Amino acid sequence: MTASSSPLIVVVDDDAGIRDALDGLFRSIGNHVISFESAQHLLTAGVPNDANCMILDVRLPGTSGLDLQAMLTKLDIRIPVIFMTGYGDVPMTVRGMKAGAVDFLTKPFRDQEMLDAVSAAIALDQRRRESDGRREDVLKRYAALTPREKQVFDMVSAGSLNKNVAADLGLSEITVKIHRGRVMKKMGARSFADLVRMAELIAAPSRDPT
Repeated sequence: MTASSSPLIVVVDDDAGIRDALDGLFRSIGNHVISFESAQHLLTAGVPNDANCMILDVRLPGTSGLDLQAMLTKLDIRIPVIFMTGYGDVPMTVRGMKAGAVDFLTKPFRDQEMLDAVSAAIALDQRRRESDGRREDVLKRYAALTPREKQVFDMVSAGSLNKNVAADLGLSEITVKIHRGRVMKKMGARSFADLVRMAELIAAPSRDPT
């Protein structure tokens, strides 16, 4: 989602009345909406890459909303999910929230409750996309380093002193300092702390920001 685009919300509910009501609610504040009557219909059509939030009914025909959430997680589709149900109970709520759901609304809910939950989900998605974009940029910069520069980057960011890096790589300390300076410049790191954070982004899988 860019600054000028409107959020895209995906609604999955087998009740046509609920789908129509949510469609009207979200469009009234300028959002785009795509609705499906079941998990199977959604999966057949494909989950839009630009979706910013997904509203799932817990009790869907066939694959349940909770099972769909689990499937999306396995597929590394990390759209923030809001559950809604007319049969809410503690076990379902705990399972959904532990799996990362943003909220769990019991029908009938107030429009403002849903809008607040969606607003939180969209903000979460925006932070996640920004984090992913940052990681992609760091990975591209790292890939552009020479093999020797990658060695220096890895060792320095892990906390090794220049003299220890030099000894391990069979280089002079001055040569290590030169490589380190090139690494800092190519990576766009303004400080050693920046370099460490970049190393953490490279080493860790992309994940949702908190």
